[in-house]
Amino acid sequence: MNDEKSLDLEFANIDLDRKERTGMQEVVYCGHKSREQIAGIASAMLERGLHSILFTRLSFESAEYLANSIGAEMTGQMESKDITDYDTAHTLFYDKDGRIGVLDRKDDMKPVGNITIVSAGTSDMPTVREAEITARLLGNNTVVINDVGVAGIHRLLSKEDELKSARVIIVIAGMEGALASVVGGLVKCPVIAVPTSVGYGASFGGVSALLSMLNSCAAGVSVVNIDNGFGAAVTASRINQMQSPE
Repeated sequence: MNDEKSLDLEFANIDLDRKERTGMQEVVYCGHKSREQIAGIASAMLERGLHSILFTRLSFESAEYLANSIGAEMTGQMESKDITDYDTAHTLFYDKDGRIGVLDRKDDMKPVGNITIVSAGTSDMPTVREAEITARLLGNNTVVINDVGVAGIHRLLSKEDELKSARVIIVIAGMEGALASVVGGLVKCPVIAVPTSVGYGASFGGVSALLSMLNSCAAGVSVVNIDNGFGAAVTASRINQMQSPE
């Protein structure tokens, strides 16, 4: 058994003990990291016996470099939308829309519960994919309802039965972010709102949607940061997998 709690690579200090403390191992955020740094972190984690390593904000170029540097097969979006198709050792699943990758996926968990992800529009897809893949990797049954924003509210209302069957709902919306309040007024489960940076100038890169969601008059709506599908999925997973007290 490896008793190391951290590993110092000089440019990164890998938290090897995180899963013991929090139930989820360290995730590699790839924004502003060089492709060499990403590959170095991945190699070190694999050498310590870690698997199902999640990479967020991973560019296609860095994904290709990572796969080549460790001799992994790169697969994913071009062949399938479902990460559960892949659990082969030394395979990098990569989704270009969500800029997210999973390396060396090994899964012995039976998916549980129901996390439903609802998006306002097709332009919100990058955040949807980040949330969906993260939620599935963490062992959750996941349903996605796309393009049901308030400009055509009948589209959302036609999905009311699916919404009411969810244990937790992630609502992803840009522009004015009104969808989170509407969903919050229809269901009794927790709603996690994700503002996106989709919109014209006065949306201020998602700040307008963020403020709208924070000011929601619907009870039971909580908000994460702009474009943070990963953070919403982790929170939703913890809610979805909570056990009722005996």
